[in-house]
Amino acid sequence: MPGRYPFLLLCAVALTAQAALAGQSAATGAPVANPAPAAAAPPCVDFKWDVARERRLFAGSPTPLAAGRDSAAAPPLAFDRLYELKLLPQNRVAFAAPPGKSTYGENVYAGLATVTIPAPGTYRIAVDLPLWIDLAIDNQLIRAADYEGQNACDPPHKILVYELTQPGRFVLQLSGEIAQRVRVTLTRVRSGAAP
Repeated sequence: MPGRYPFLLLCAVALTAQAALAGQSAATGAPVANPAPAAAAPPCVDFKWDVARERRLFAGSPTPLAAGRDSAAAPPLAFDRLYELKLLPQNRVAFAAPPGKSTYGENVYAGLATVTIPAPGTYRIAVDLPLWIDLAIDNQLIRAADYEGQNACDPPHKILVYELTQPGRFVLQLSGEIAQRVRVTLTRVRSGAAP
C-alpha cells in the first residue's frame, strides 16, 4: 500500500484545483466567491482638462534648442512638437517684458523662444518643470486665462492656457528655474473643446 499514498495525494490536489476553478469548496462542494481581479491602475486624472495630447508629445523625443538671451535671438517654436530648451543664467537674459515673478540667485536659469500665433483662439503652453512662464507681445505680458501644475503623473507638470485675441509673434519667457534644461510644448485647443 505504500505506493498508493502519492497517488491519493495527487488525486486530492487535482480535485482541489478542479473545485477551485469551478468556484466550489473542495471540502464541501459549496460555492465560494472568487477573488475580484486586481483593479487596473486609474488613469491620470490630475489635470482638470484632457491632456492626452500633451502627454503623447512628452512621451516622444524632444528637439534640442538653445533658448534665446533676447527676443532677437529667441528660436521659433512650432505647435504640436516637443522641445528641450537649454536655458541661460538668468542674469544674462534680456526679457521682452519684466517677468511676472521676480526670482534671483546665482544658479537660476531663464531663456526666451518665440511662437507665431496664426489666429485668435485658445492655446496651451506645457512644461516639465515648475518654472515661471510668461507670454509677451509688444513688450507687454499677456495674462494667462488659466493654469495648473501637477507632479503626480507623467509630464507635463505645468500648463498655462491663453485666450489670445490677435495673431502675431509672441515671446515665450521662461524664468526662475534651477535646472538648465526644460521640455516644452505648444498646442492649440480645438474649437469647442475645454481649455
